[in-house]
Amino acid sequence: MRAILAIDQGTTNSKAILVSEQGEILSRGSSAVGISYPKPGWVEQSPDRIWASVCEAIAICLDGQANIEIEAVAISNQRESVTMWDALSGEALGPVLSWQCRRTADDCARLSSVGHSDRVMALTGLPLDPMFPGSKMRWLLERAPAGKTVRLGTIDSWLIHRMTGGAHHACDAANAARSQLLDLEKQVWSEELCELFEVAPSCLPDVRDSASQFGVTSGVPGLKDGIPIAAAIGDSHAALFSHGAFHPGDGKVTFGTGSSIMSTLSSYVAPRDGITTTVAWRLDGKPTFAFEGNILVSAASLPWMTEILGLPDVAALCELAASAAPGGPGFVPAFVGLGAPYWDTASRALFSQINFSTSRAQMARAVTDSIAFQVHDVIACMQAQSPEPMGRLFVDGGPSQNGFLMQCVATMLDRNIIQRNAPEASALGAAYLAGLSIGLWKSLEEIAALSAGGTVIEPQQEDRETLLTTWRDAVARSTFAPTTAKRE
Repeated sequence: MRAILAIDQGTTNSKAILVSEQGEILSRGSSAVGISYPKPGWVEQSPDRIWASVCEAIAICLDGQANIEIEAVAISNQRESVTMWDALSGEALGPVLSWQCRRTADDCARLSSVGHSDRVMALTGLPLDPMFPGSKMRWLLERAPAGKTVRLGTIDSWLIHRMTGGAHHACDAANAARSQLLDLEKQVWSEELCELFEVAPSCLPDVRDSASQFGVTSGVPGLKDGIPIAAAIGDSHAALFSHGAFHPGDGKVTFGTGSSIMSTLSSYVAPRDGITTTVAWRLDGKPTFAFEGNILVSAASLPWMTEILGLPDVAALCELAASAAPGGPGFVPAFVGLGAPYWDTASRALFSQINFSTSRAQMARAVTDSIAFQVHDVIACMQAQSPEPMGRLFVDGGPSQNGFLMQCVATMLDRNIIQRNAPEASALGAAYLAGLSIGLWKSLEEIAALSAGGTVIEPQQEDRETLLTTWRDAVARSTFAPTTAKRE
């Protein structure tokens, strides 16, 4: 049986799946990846541990699959995380600076204070924020050992380097679009941005189509040499592709620690405020663009509240929340500030409008509702700036399987959402791209047929404006304005 091996290298786990010609998942493997926090706001990982976890996931996935002929390898990866290594030896020369890492916040603030924000946004579709790799690449280069030929890259390029025995230094256009160094319209590394962030272009990978040839396997444990690496793409983009969201206006919401909301565009549109523009994927040299909004904390607030209330698990929290009518206190999950569409690093998490009659169920409901409110605000921002109406809206990620949470989202958006049982949406999307690259599937229409189906969740009737008024009041209160006044 022929199949594609797809790797999804995420923030907390590396996963591997085998995908058949019919688009079915034949086997799975997973291995945990550690995260360290050396200082407040600093988040990093070990590049060697990431590689080891990928090898472990592959071994688990292939165990007992001797009758499978692997036609191609596909990669999806956590985005905006970046590392560096020696071009000659392949030795890692620094940590992986996570997408969550805020260590370059002061650098971004400095660049913004001298007037670079608008130009960076115009070229890259991204705000000046330490989430994106440009400033983190500079931080790494300033600490590179002397005498080394340095390569810089996002996680896809690190894996491509390791999987090809160092023969290729490449990334795909979707990952490059999140680097804050790519000129989106020209689809090349920007000399202007490289100079601004003090990154030598010679350190950067070649930018290729998402469905492209990234070399062949060499020395990968458990895999024979010579298997083509036929696709690479960021995980959120891969999830959008896996849903067959190929028509302008189609979108998806991925629920996890945070949330990524994307909707495809018919052409490049520079974002005005609140959201970003990115490359969803690039095929045959032609990019498909998308709006994106990144919510920093969504479902991550659920286990936090579960522990505070002394409940056994998140399912019990959702059950408790469902017992409360909407319209209680407000909750803003600004544990690390607020992402899209606010981009307010000064915000702090809080409950608002609580009193002696506020119940545990109402507190739980406020936390679950905050997920839907944040999605609502991003979608509203996208619709206000999009040249085309919103099309189908898919949901994926582990929390998307919770019916109550998704009902809240559909109700707050006042629109249908499509719930698919696709916990490996990112890996599937990468596999579909690889199959397209090697001719296993011939067209986007054929791929869309593989991903057809899903459960349609319809909105319920609620007084949305009243609920949104409470939410907006809570968001306004969450902005932290420290006072310097002294007590008399």
